Amino acid sequence: MATNPLSTSTTTIAQLESARNLALGDARYYNQILLGILPLISGANIPVELQRWGADFIAEAFANPVLLPGDKQTMAIEPSKDAQNMTVIEALKGYLETSQDAAVVRSVVQAAASVYPLVFRHTIVNPSDTQNWQVMAAIKSNILRRMDSAPPGVRICCIKFVQRVIQVETPGLISDPRRPEQNEISLALVPRDHPLLQLPNLEAEASGLLDRLLDILQSDISDALLVTATLNSLGTLVRCRPVIANKIISAVLNFNPFKLANSPLTSKSKVMMKAMERTGRALLVNLMKREPGNPFNARIQQYVERMARLRIEVLDDTNRKRPAPSEPTDGFDPSKRPRLEAHGQVVGAPPPGPVSFADLYTLTHDAGAKSFDVQVIPIDTVVQIIVPMLMRIDKGKMDDAINTVRARLLTLSKLPPQPTASLSGPDDDDYEPDFAPREDAEQLSNKLANAPPEGLDVPPSTSLAPFKLPQAPPITEKELEDYGNSTIRRVFDTMNALSTPAKKTKPGFNRCAASSYDREAWMTIIARLATRAGIGLGDEEEDEVAYAGGPVKIKSEGKRVLKSGWKLNEAIREMLYQHIMADWRRRIDFATSWLSEEWYNDRISGDFFAAQTRKLNGNGNGSTAATTPQTPNYTKWVLKLLDSMLPYLESNDKGIIRFLSEIPAIDEQILTRVKRIAEDPERVGLTVNVLHYLILFRPPVREMCVGAVEDLWRNYDGAKTSTRKLLLKWRPEVLQEELVKAENAKVNGEALGVGGPVAAQDEMKA
Repeated sequence: MATNPLSTSTTTIAQLESARNLALGDARYYNQILLGILPLISGANIPVELQRWGADFIAEAFANPVLLPGDKQTMAIEPSKDAQNMTVIEALKGYLETSQDAAVVRSVVQAAASVYPLVFRHTIVNPSDTQNWQVMAAIKSNILRRMDSAPPGVRICCIKFVQRVIQVETPGLISDPRRPEQNEISLALVPRDHPLLQLPNLEAEASGLLDRLLDILQSDISDALLVTATLNSLGTLVRCRPVIANKIISAVLNFNPFKLANSPLTSKSKVMMKAMERTGRALLVNLMKREPGNPFNARIQQYVERMARLRIEVLDDTNRKRPAPSEPTDGFDPSKRPRLEAHGQVVGAPPPGPVSFADLYTLTHDAGAKSFDVQVIPIDTVVQIIVPMLMRIDKGKMDDAINTVRARLLTLSKLPPQPTASLSGPDDDDYEPDFAPREDAEQLSNKLANAPPEGLDVPPSTSLAPFKLPQAPPITEKELEDYGNSTIRRVFDTMNALSTPAKKTKPGFNRCAASSYDREAWMTIIARLATRAGIGLGDEEEDEVAYAGGPVKIKSEGKRVLKSGWKLNEAIREMLYQHIMADWRRRIDFATSWLSEEWYNDRISGDFFAAQTRKLNGNGNGSTAATTPQTPNYTKWVLKLLDSMLPYLESNDKGIIRFLSEIPAIDEQILTRVKRIAEDPERVGLTVNVLHYLILFRPPVREMCVGAVEDLWRNYDGAKTSTRKLLLKWRPEVLQEELVKAENAKVNGEALGVGGPVAAQDEMKA
């Protein structure tokens, strides 16, 4: 019995859909699934349904943003596991040569637009692989032949493919020459002696395709789909390829979307012109926003304004109505106002009869100001005027105006409703309009039937019970950590988005730390959040403070800490550390500012706990060890930063000198890290320069630094020459000791080495 091919195709597609869902869940399966099903979805005798599914799946796989470009490149040229050893690009070529279905061709062209840059990069790295490049060239030729004669949907996809070819075959910017795999794929990556990719041929092809693409804006103006697709593709080329941006912008400025207005206007032609004009305007406006200093911006602005006028003239002429007459806001003609004032009406007071909001809130006596209609002012201009005006308004005048309006409102609310009376004088005619209702009896009965019942507007006698929100569920420690970390990341994102101000605040102790909304202010805020964020949170507890005299438990007065394992200040400190180490040479000022805040906070906390310790010991006499100021947080993070910086220091690096000169305190642990630099023979001079700078410009730590120099002299053989001059000036007794050892060695007949005690003796004699 013969098998129904339609039923077989349906069953196969159902099985393939399950594999597709697996790949959508995890992008790592795309390569295995695609190479496994390639024989089922490609070939001359495959049903159209399977061809459509296969072409859609290939286009979807190479357009997936989760899949890495390297994996996509391998997937495009890797052969399948069957006997045919077919690759993906060969399958795409087979689709284009055998299939006549528009849906299949459309998906194949979309996949080719994604695959072409990958094969181009593979050919750059592997110049001997001629087969894959020849297959890709055949696909490109087939698509370009279809560009003028294919159905509209396929032609739109061909425009996208042409845009991608132009982008690849045009020189682009190289961000990092040392890592070509991370640069954008362009003609700039191709060597001049490449055997397959000839630079003159590729440049000429890209120029011709660009002219072909721009020609659509002039010749195929009757097809709005192609024009809008072309305009959408040109935006990427202008942004990514500056070398051809001027040519593209000039072509767009010469494009007139209202050429169809010369022919008889129809609803279809109006919609087409609106779509083309809107797409072109969006392209040019985005270019102006992206590059405010572009020399084309003046021409672009003129073009946009001209297109706006043409749009009104061409499209809105038949629907334009006569504008409403300009009338005063209070309903009276200015010529009648003097007659009203002559009859005793007070200007500025609410008139008798119906009162408008303008009459209620008008406080001026100027007739010209009253008759001015503020609705003619654009809303953006109103906002720009009102905000500064409200900031500078006098509070007393504002209160007087509010009281005046409130008195008017109370007066009007107490007056009984009055019928509309004629405000004209005795010279007016006796015209009396007929105010009788024009509805018939049936309309009046329907209106009364639909009216709400009487008494509905009377407020209820009983008051509503107070509404209380339900208690929020308790937050878990995991949620607390996630919410806290996301909040900290948003603060850092805000700081990174701000640029360094052109005019910095004058330094000094009289300035405010965060007086402006700039990067420096956010640095100060983040540093103080890290050092002082734990105060005032959680329940009162006893703090166990470690000092030289032993741990001391002190009940914190008003200090509250979080009971959970996650600490806000520690999380901020860790993110501060990561932010600084991402570019520590440029962010040394941020590091020193943060460490200064840590040192200050540790000293303030140390003084507080020392006072509490003296109270516990009685009579205010605490032990000297217990009251010694400690800086635990400062010491921890300055050592962590130093440990991370030391591996990246160069022999002539001045960043470490700046860092150590600006931090608030230096102790033996920091100097131990500095001496560790001398373990590298090439950086001994850097270590001595750091210690020399600290000896000269930080007198409080001079003795410790001289001791460190002496330690280098005694324990590091490669440092004797560079440290001899410092010891000769600051601690000559060390060289004297070496001289004594040299004399004893002569007496005992020991041999002396060059550059050792003999050199020390020469220094002392000099």
